[in-house]
Amino acid sequence: MNEEALLSRASEERELIFERYERGRDNLVGQIDPWEDPEFEEYHKTDRYGFIHDERLPQKTAPQKVNAEVEREKKWIKMLSQWDSPSTKEKLHRRIYKGIPLSLRMNVWSKLLDINRIKSENVGKYQKMLKLAKAWSTDVRQIDSDVNRQFREHQFYRERYSEKQCSLFNVLCAYSMFNSEVGYCQGMSGLAGVLLMYMDEEDAFWALAVLLTDKRYCMHGLYIEGFPKLTRFLEHHDKILTKFMPKLKQHFDKFGLDAILYSLKWFFVCFVERVPFSLCLRVWDIYLLDGERVITAMAYTILKLHKKTIMKLNDMDLIVNYIQVKLHKDFGYEDDVVIYHLERSMEELKRAKLDYPGQPPPSELPKRSLGMFVEPDKRSKIGQRAENFSEREKQARAAVISRREKAELDLQVLRASQSDTVSEHSEVASAARCDSVSGLGSRRSLADTSVTSTADLSVFSSGRSHAPDNSLDTHSNVSDDGTGSDGSGICGMSIQRAPSTAHSTPRGTPHPPSVSPMSDDVVRIHVTYNPLSASPSHLQPISPSKMKNYSEVHHKPVSLGFYTTNGSNRPTDNRIRIQVPSEELLTPVVDSGRIINQRYIESHTELYDLK
Repeated sequence: MNEEALLSRASEERELIFERYERGRDNLVGQIDPWEDPEFEEYHKTDRYGFIHDERLPQKTAPQKVNAEVEREKKWIKMLSQWDSPSTKEKLHRRIYKGIPLSLRMNVWSKLLDINRIKSENVGKYQKMLKLAKAWSTDVRQIDSDVNRQFREHQFYRERYSEKQCSLFNVLCAYSMFNSEVGYCQGMSGLAGVLLMYMDEEDAFWALAVLLTDKRYCMHGLYIEGFPKLTRFLEHHDKILTKFMPKLKQHFDKFGLDAILYSLKWFFVCFVERVPFSLCLRVWDIYLLDGERVITAMAYTILKLHKKTIMKLNDMDLIVNYIQVKLHKDFGYEDDVVIYHLERSMEELKRAKLDYPGQPPPSELPKRSLGMFVEPDKRSKIGQRAENFSEREKQARAAVISRREKAELDLQVLRASQSDTVSEHSEVASAARCDSVSGLGSRRSLADTSVTSTADLSVFSSGRSHAPDNSLDTHSNVSDDGTGSDGSGICGMSIQRAPSTAHSTPRGTPHPPSVSPMSDDVVRIHVTYNPLSASPSHLQPISPSKMKNYSEVHHKPVSLGFYTTNGSNRPTDNRIRIQVPSEELLTPVVDSGRIINQRYIESHTELYDLK
């Protein structure tokens, strides 16, 4: 297909997507696939914030709390009517830390972000950006996919092409034209999604613009090519852990756990889907008042409050699952208690001069004029990827590799200082995860375990692969047992960027094949248990009568799940060997579709050599 045909196809696809959103849900009857629009029962399943739950909710809001919020509303209404007065400025900090009433959150957020002033200075600008997006945006396909994956458990976004889904699509498309350096990065769908719960469409657009460019928040540096602000904040987070919680930092290092594996959503979307939504709103209230200092302090507070529990978890996956999944469902503390500790943490970090990572360097700030149209080049219009990394991507990759090497060096020092009783389990875990640790290396290992994918951190890979997509997983759908609804294992958040006019990322190169399939290297991997797929259809398990003899002939120790190819006397070249060196199993061990435990092994000595 020639270039003109590709351009025509991209233009037609963009027009079709916009047409569906403009027509809206009511005019698309019979044209929405069932998987796009799942049914739900609202009775006794929707909480006061609009999120739908799988079971009936207990009555958590005590009468005294309701009465307190009513009294608080009266004070806030009076304060909103006198917003610029000295008395309001004096009371604002204390009252926001106590909590903004739910019914007034829209008004207060608009005041904190100064939305009315910005709108009055940019009359018609939003409509102009939306019109340009319909004609030129290269991010429409990615935005369309992500809109239907964002907050799917919320009543506003549950139905395909609902009013709020259409608003979210419009806001993201318009902003991709307003800020051409950023374009679109999927973490932005989480920000815009929360803003649209409490604002109308244009207000949410300008609120998003403030969050990315105002000096209090400067989120622009999180979403541009290379993600420089993320790297800077991760380094600052490590400094805080090293100074205030060195034992926890050593615990993380022991199991090869870098902050990147559990904290992406903390920094990218301000704790959305990492803490209960009621607490998330309280953190957002304070963040809009005090700025990015709140993010570093809240990250410290979470680990400080749960340090004892985390120290008892002796596995990387268990720790990540606890921080990312368990705390989202049940934080273990009342919101007021957490906010009290957050305020104390901010004071503690300020005394140590670690409350603020510092002013953003010029590389994290917008260089182009906002709202100025820049026509995409042909490669971006078609959606082709660049063949080489840009200089900024190379610098970001080098920085993360350096960070990974430092983590590995720290881990070696830690092991050298300990006795030889360090478990083989921790050694295998850290060795196998070295590409993930602090490097976002093996980006696909994160992306494949999450529901949504978004903005491109493949630049942070260790050099063995470059992912073909661009995106930030803002919607990890992970269950209690650590498996996602899509059948993938635990893990939080991958990042991809939609291709922009400024840059792209090279396509993937295959992993080099193993030099020797019979090598003694052991790779520890987390596999979602599925009994039906435990025995590949094209492989046959070794019969009990032949297993011991087979092992002796091939001079290999018998292991679980050891298969031969049909009609062959040699082991398969592509089998996976899993070594489980501890009793704490995250995933059942399976042999021929049967869960294997110690009792089963002892009762089938003819199958397993226990000597």
